[in-house]
Amino acid sequence: MSEVNAPRTVTAAGPGEPDPVRESMQVLPRVFAAPLTLLTGRPYAGQRPVRHTPTRHLVNALVSCVLGLALSATALAAGGPLLVLLVPGWAATLHAARNLRMMIYHQCAHQNMWRKRKPDVLVGRLIAAALMIQDFDRYSAEHVGDHHALHHMTTRDPTVQAFLVTLKLRPGMSRGRMWRRVLGVCVSPWFHARFLVARVRSYYTYAPPAWRVGTTLAYVLLAAVVTVLGLWVPVLVAWVLPMTLFFQISNVFRLCVKHSFPQPHQVPRRGREYFASLTNAIFVGERAPSPALPAARRYAAWARWWFRMLFVHFPTRYLVLTGDTVVHDYHHRYPMSREWASYLFAREEDHRRGAPGWSPYHEVWGLVPAIDHVLDSLRTADPEEFDPERLAEVNHRALFMAFED
Repeated sequence: MSEVNAPRTVTAAGPGEPDPVRESMQVLPRVFAAPLTLLTGRPYAGQRPVRHTPTRHLVNALVSCVLGLALSATALAAGGPLLVLLVPGWAATLHAARNLRMMIYHQCAHQNMWRKRKPDVLVGRLIAAALMIQDFDRYSAEHVGDHHALHHMTTRDPTVQAFLVTLKLRPGMSRGRMWRRVLGVCVSPWFHARFLVARVRSYYTYAPPAWRVGTTLAYVLLAAVVTVLGLWVPVLVAWVLPMTLFFQISNVFRLCVKHSFPQPHQVPRRGREYFASLTNAIFVGERAPSPALPAARRYAAWARWWFRMLFVHFPTRYLVLTGDTVVHDYHHRYPMSREWASYLFAREEDHRRGAPGWSPYHEVWGLVPAIDHVLDSLRTADPEEFDPERLAEVNHRALFMAFED
């Protein structure tokens, strides 16, 4: 089947309708209900909401970071077969960093973490310094001013700039060619080197002078301690590697599912229905096998289902679509919602109410179908509207700042 005639991957659920993929998992014992909700990002029909707090999300991220570093340190100290612990150690560290960046830092930028300016700004600046990402004040201004306003998914939007300038994707490209470019940058040493340099530059160029000095002193002191104790190998393997290569690969895939591009027929470019059409929920998982299958086929289907849930969908959720990114559509409808910390149930409750004042929610199951949907939207977008030449005002020495949207 040609790409042009390929079936759409995004579906619009009727107001309040349960999701058939998630409901198919109800055949499993009840003990799996809560873990599957966290994994998929979708509560089952009638599930009792679980409330979380912003502080709990922050503590969970910090605990995950400590656990990841401890596992990696143990693996390096023990050596031998225990080096396998590096894999869960890297995963836990990366998971913590992505939650800090994509959820905590993001909410702080909206001053919606605790809805108190001083602690929100302080935590945001600390995260920026620790992860060496775009300065908090600069990010807050760009994100709220360009990404959450009339410039959303225009050439003023950092997300669009990252697609057109950094990934060099263009309207009219085939989906396959776009995928090759995306995968190519993920394994490109030049891409990762430029990305890392841009992260450092984006922090030091705009951070307040006192924070630049304080951050520099902290890193110099840390480097001195690591040198005296002879811990450079553990630090490089346990921290620097997941915070550079792995972090940046995760960033690329996350960028590729955030928002679809507006189509030429979508006019006017305003209103709730238009803005809602640019963001979909991305649920993680797949339909459970039917109990009606013959025994042999049913056992094989369940073995395949468990394998894919554990080794395909779980890594996707844990390392790329972390935190509330699976229901990013809810955030764009209610960016200042007080319920953001209980994001899965907040979005589900709004869906069950029929999304008052908004068009119905749209959703897609799986990371690859979600990326396909976004790439297809760029392929069919207006080439004049999304011409990279219109981005002349972008500082080409700091292009990767657009990734930290």
